[in-house]
Amino acid sequence: MEQTNLKEQQAERLIFFGMFLFFLALVVGLGAPLLANPRLGISCHVEGVLNGIFLIILGLIWNRLALSGRWLIITYWLSIYGTFSNWLAYLIAGIFNAGRHLTIATKGKEGAPLADDIIRLSACYTHNSNVDQLYYDNNRIIQKYEK
Repeated sequence: MEQTNLKEQQAERLIFFGMFLFFLALVVGLGAPLLANPRLGISCHVEGVLNGIFLIILGLIWNRLALSGRWLIITYWLSIYGTFSNWLAYLIAGIFNAGRHLTIATKGKEGAPLADDIIRLSACYTHNSNVDQLYYDNNRIIQKYEK
């Protein structure tokens, strides 16, 4: 009984967060021409719209998932973290014209080192990446700020 209530609450929240992210993406789409890199603003808009739709659909099928209570909680929070951090990484990249690893959208431009590193940390955990590359990048960032 308790797990059913948890599933229902999480399903409603996933739909809410999906609609909220969708709305934020629409607002970013309106303001994309005002960003330092409008192309990244459009990318942020598209990421938000698609991730918002993903959360809404996930909320609609959430009650059909056959997961234990622990895995429900883990999956719930990781889906919210993944969608919002992905959207936020592109928003930061668009505002600061940063994101040296987003080569197509930035056309090789580099922004402030701190903004680039924040984008790298938040975006790399939501994309399929090589584990060795993650280890190398994280160590490089840590060593740079330890100096």
